[in-house]
Amino acid sequence: MQSFEIDKTDLARFETALEGDDAGLELFERLPQEAKERIINILPTDIASEVISEMDEEHRPGELLINLHPEKRSEIVEELDYDDATDIISQLDEDEQKEILGDIDQDDADSIRALLKYDEDTAGGLMNSEIIKVNINLDKKDALDEIIRQSEEMEEFYTIYVVDDYDILLGILSVKSIIKAKADAHVRDLVNTDFVYVKADLDQEDVAGLISQYNLTTIPVVDDNMKLLGRVTVDDIMDVMEQESTEDILKISGVSEDEELSGNWKEAVKSRLPWLVINLGTAYLAASVIRHFDATVEKLPILAAYMTIIAGMGGNAATQALAVTVRRISLSDLTDKQAYNTVLKEFLVGLLNGAANGLIVFVIALFYDSNPMLGLVLFLAMTGNLIVAGLTGASIPLVLKRVGIDPAVASSIIITTFTDCAGFLLPLWFATKLLLKH
Repeated sequence: MQSFEIDKTDLARFETALEGDDAGLELFERLPQEAKERIINILPTDIASEVISEMDEEHRPGELLINLHPEKRSEIVEELDYDDATDIISQLDEDEQKEILGDIDQDDADSIRALLKYDEDTAGGLMNSEIIKVNINLDKKDALDEIIRQSEEMEEFYTIYVVDDYDILLGILSVKSIIKAKADAHVRDLVNTDFVYVKADLDQEDVAGLISQYNLTTIPVVDDNMKLLGRVTVDDIMDVMEQESTEDILKISGVSEDEELSGNWKEAVKSRLPWLVINLGTAYLAASVIRHFDATVEKLPILAAYMTIIAGMGGNAATQALAVTVRRISLSDLTDKQAYNTVLKEFLVGLLNGAANGLIVFVIALFYDSNPMLGLVLFLAMTGNLIVAGLTGASIPLVLKRVGIDPAVASSIIITTFTDCAGFLLPLWFATKLLLKH
């Protein structure tokens, strides 16, 4: 294996590139594993920990961490926020986790072990257990002393949590309110008991929805007894939203979320082939429509060219309706009335867009083919297929969601079947009835 050497000048360049620079991080991620290990081992701990915490999961930061010199590894883990350390360590097997946790400070290890109990896609898996909390019975002076003491090792905090003697969350307290309070004020007089919180087992998408809905910078996480466990911050949610959006895009495209964006060709084939096989079956279904109208195609071969246009336009319109509907579903559970209005809206959009595009193909057929009846057939077929596209693009994901199937996974295949079949059936049927009967 080729050895990777780095001198002081190269190291200085990497430090400069990596400090808060996405381009520098991307450059680092493309390096061979041996090169990454050498660089991390000699980088300052604060920069090394930031680099590892910002690496994409597909580049396996956990594998990089376990291969570092034990002393350097421990320094990096203790420098990380608990939630970031947990995310990275959770990528390793049990023995490797024990090895890392056995080398670090006992309090840090206990905090990370507590977070490892939660599923990574829940509030518990997202939360950071480093929080600032004060007892409701404290006065202003004692509360400020406690806030200063707890904040010494925290980079930033947004909210102070108010608890009782048993760590039961009672409310929240802003820094501004306690600073502006009179000297003889008590926490119980300043606490805001009207606050939003989440349970540890709540799905990360729902956590993101609450933070977005209430414009929060942080949200407390509690257990079933309202005991304060930690907090989820808005920067964690931004990562979640990016992850969920990527998964939805891949699903809509018929690509499994398990396929890494930088994965090899074997993973890509394994992920995509099943969907392509299903799509092949639906393509045969659409082809059977054409075979049923063999006589029409033989007498009017010009239809073959126009059918591909109509089917393609239907597919594009359906994809637009599908993307909007799936996005609406991901943001909130639609009521029956909202679902009905969504379908009605896409029907009207399909009708108007279909009529507009149908008019264009009518004019083309009138002047280019000198056949007004052919233009009428194409107008009706285009309008009809874009209506089908709007209806299926909106209704199929709603139906799948209602029966418990992920709409982002299965919708595109079903919708493509409808628009392809309608894209072939409508022009052939209208041509048979309007052109060949005369």
